Amino acid sequence: MRNPFKSIKDIGLMTKIFLVMFFSISAITSLITLSTYKMSENLFIETFSITNAKVLKQIKTQIEEFNYSIVNAVNDLEQSPTVMNYLMKTDKTHLEMINSYYDMRFKIEDISRHLDGYDTGITVAGKNVQSFSTNRVYWPISEDLLERHSITKSSLQNPKRLIYHYDTFQVDNMEKSAIVASRALIDRKNEDVYGVLYITMQEPQFQQFYASYTSEGNDVVLINGDGIIVSSNQAELIGQKELELFKVAKEIEARGLSYKSIGFFDREKIVLAEYLSALDLYVVNLIDQKIVVDNIINKKSIVLISLLIIAIATLFIYLISRRLTKSLTHLVFQINNSAKDRFNYYIDVPGSYETRQVATAFNTMLDELREYVDELMITQEKQRHAELTALQQQINPHFLYNTLASIKIIAAQGDIEKATKLINKLISLLQNTIGHMSETNTVEQEISNMKDYVYINQARYGSQIRVNFFVTPESLTYELPKLMIQPFIENAFFHAFNKKTSGFIHIMIGTQGDTLICEIVDNGDGMVIPSGKRLPTRQRNEQLRSGIGVRNVHERIEIMYGKAYGVEFSSSLGEGTKVKIRLPIIKSNL
Repeated sequence: MRNPFKSIKDIGLMTKIFLVMFFSISAITSLITLSTYKMSENLFIETFSITNAKVLKQIKTQIEEFNYSIVNAVNDLEQSPTVMNYLMKTDKTHLEMINSYYDMRFKIEDISRHLDGYDTGITVAGKNVQSFSTNRVYWPISEDLLERHSITKSSLQNPKRLIYHYDTFQVDNMEKSAIVASRALIDRKNEDVYGVLYITMQEPQFQQFYASYTSEGNDVVLINGDGIIVSSNQAELIGQKELELFKVAKEIEARGLSYKSIGFFDREKIVLAEYLSALDLYVVNLIDQKIVVDNIINKKSIVLISLLIIAIATLFIYLISRRLTKSLTHLVFQINNSAKDRFNYYIDVPGSYETRQVATAFNTMLDELREYVDELMITQEKQRHAELTALQQQINPHFLYNTLASIKIIAAQGDIEKATKLINKLISLLQNTIGHMSETNTVEQEISNMKDYVYINQARYGSQIRVNFFVTPESLTYELPKLMIQPFIENAFFHAFNKKTSGFIHIMIGTQGDTLICEIVDNGDGMVIPSGKRLPTRQRNEQLRSGIGVRNVHERIEIMYGKAYGVEFSSSLGEGTKVKIRLPIIKSNL
């Protein structure tokens, strides 16, 4: 089977340039087209949502005006002596009943003026089993069922609230629905409930508040506090319990969102919502994103324009590629025929500006390469010398001699376990100092080395000096110069406790802004540091000698990272010494 990658290598330069440019322009054009489409879509959605938000407020205003009319009707009816007499008095003669009914009819007609313009029915029922209805067609329910109905019970349980309910009923074997506003009627004198008022509007008439604002893909639903859709221009949604949509509507209201996109009945919908607190209803606007956007943005035209741009660009690329190929091919031929080890073989290629520049760059590269080879030989020699010097500075022979002597004494005393552990710690320390030529360590590895070093010293001199390590977790992977901390721990062990017999040494590593901070703090004898000096005097420093040396550490840091970093001392006689080391934050690649 033929290798497809080999076939690609055999394609000519012009064809490669043409294909690369063709696919690049096709991809860029497609991305720009897609981005433009998405931006137009988002802009339209934003604009459409703003417009529909205003529409929702209009719908909300109309429904609140309807609610206000009902409130006025309820207040007028509740305070009417005629209504109270009709619903409360039980010992009436036949003539009194006729007169009471006649007065009630006129009173209800008078109260109905509050609801002019709304197609509603009014029903009142009293505790004396008397009831009155302007038209039971709106809500055909018997007096017996009305007395036991959940709407009546809810109104009696909350006598001072005007509550909106959703109810269904059968008419000629067809299910219909109605919006019922109910409230208990209370005698203001003794606060007794003497009846219930029901104002009913069938659901199709309720749609008058929003029907004129709906269209294909632009629907309105009203959801009550139980998550039931009580009204909608989409008949199949009425009566459905949609808790997810209810939660989204509550979230939009609670968080003050302009809109939110959700999946609803396998369609992408943009949801806007307004809460009607007086009715405990959410007016929700559902916008079908695909239908609405497709009606505005012509995808076919956008695709055709993109294809035309690609075709024109392809022709242009073809012509340019042919022009460039000839001079570039000749240039490659000369470069391939140049000797591998002859740095004085120069090429001369006529042609376009670009090919002449490449030829000039190639000739310049030959000169620089010859110089680089000469410098490389010298640099390699210097590097070997520097590596040898660094290796010699990484371990203090005197420390090694004393440690081995201590191991010998411990072994002679018969404490084989302690001697073995001490040998293991020494091996680990030597492996990480002599065994690796890298000039830096991670904080984690350096702390491990220092713990081994501390254990060896405590094994030799006892545990009167406690050593504690405090390192922030994020600092463990940062780099620091190898054996940077060791001289300061050694100095604290052997010079900070000449007068005091016990104490502590704290090693703390963390970050401060973009700087890695290492601090070595002891509560030993302390020392005097001249004012304005960051390091002890040279005479004092001679006493603070270690494997690399305190001043050597400071100079090493400045060479590696610059003058902004280094070592600072602060100390007080009798109180102790603090060494602060500032380093740049460099994350290890290991």
